[in-house]
Amino acid sequence: MNQDPATVLGFDFGKKRIGIAVGQTLTANARPLATVRVRDDSPDWPIIDCLMQEWRPVQLIVGLPTQLDDGEHPLAATVRRFAAALQRRYTLPVHLVDERLSSHEAARIAAAAGKHAAPHSQAAKETLDRVAAQVILETWLAEQSYKQGPA
Repeated sequence: MNQDPATVLGFDFGKKRIGIAVGQTLTANARPLATVRVRDDSPDWPIIDCLMQEWRPVQLIVGLPTQLDDGEHPLAATVRRFAAALQRRYTLPVHLVDERLSSHEAARIAAAAGKHAAPHSQAAKETLDRVAAQVILETWLAEQSYKQGPA
């Protein structure tokens, strides 16, 4: 990764919702951005199109679910198809990142921020999806910073 600042989007794919976060390569920080509904196994592409137009990312990061024992998660094949669809649709590099425990970390972050009311509400689930995307994206950004080494 070069040192020029660039925007990246991160995705936490789910069968009902996709959490999306936006991040910055120079600062290696990310923040929750949006939650997109999934209907009939298809994401709401028009909303993703709008986010792509607004943020103009240079890379896309998708969380790949992995079992704790490193085995393939049942949702992994669907996530790989989603990542391939992103790559075809936007012709950008798409990176898969192990998202193991990202939902637990997202719940911890949301609770620490005081966003733990009505944990089973739709709003709470959408918040967790966005924060999980943030965790996934920050994991990837940290890995890139580590690979790049000190400036």
